[in-house]
Amino acid sequence: MEDSVREDILILTLNGQLTFDDAESTREKILSFADAGHLKVVVDLSHVFYIDSTGLGALVGCYVSLQKRGGALKLVNPNKRNLELLLVTQLHSVFEVFNEVQDAVNSFFPQRENKRLDFLSFIRSKTSAAR
Repeated sequence: MEDSVREDILILTLNGQLTFDDAESTREKILSFADAGHLKVVVDLSHVFYIDSTGLGALVGCYVSLQKRGGALKLVNPNKRNLELLLVTQLHSVFEVFNEVQDAVNSFFPQRENKRLDFLSFIRSKTSAAR
């Protein structure tokens, strides 16, 4: 787990997997940053190959906790499997998901252009591949 701050936005880069073993430490880290005043969080999933239900639950819990404090948690660059997980659980309608960290950062500034991940294109590609 690696963190940095860009334009007062915490960027947390996770590695490996987000499972029962890692979920609590990830949750504690995000909430400790929130306690320190960092209420805008981007979680970079580009190096996460697997998320289980506990890991997903930790992300949802952090999302809710930050939102109650007036903040936000956004996801960046999930792999294909993790995208499917967001779709199956319908959490793609809860989380804002982006392809690039800078787009996620820009999303905190309404005057800036940003590009969210296109779930519709992802679904279409899966549908056409299945034919």
